[in-house]
Amino acid sequence: MGTMATDSDIVLEKMRELYESLLCHDGFGEMRLEMRILKKGQKEVIIHCGKQYRYVVDFETAGGKLHGSGG
Repeated sequence: MGTMATDSDIVLEKMRELYESLLCHDGFGEMRLEMRILKKGQKEVIIHCGKQYRYVVDFETAGGKLHGSGG
């Protein structure tokens, strides 16, 4: 059985993809990460890199058990 990617895994994969794209680019590049609290247990993650990539991920505070989805 294959493992299912969590929301956080999807965000991390996009960040890696963008990082590699910037690294290979012949010139200046910039990437910025922003997180906003939505409702309880969710955050919006926005990656700024030429355009914006927006994701909603599940989480719990430091005392909780869930970090990212599926956990």
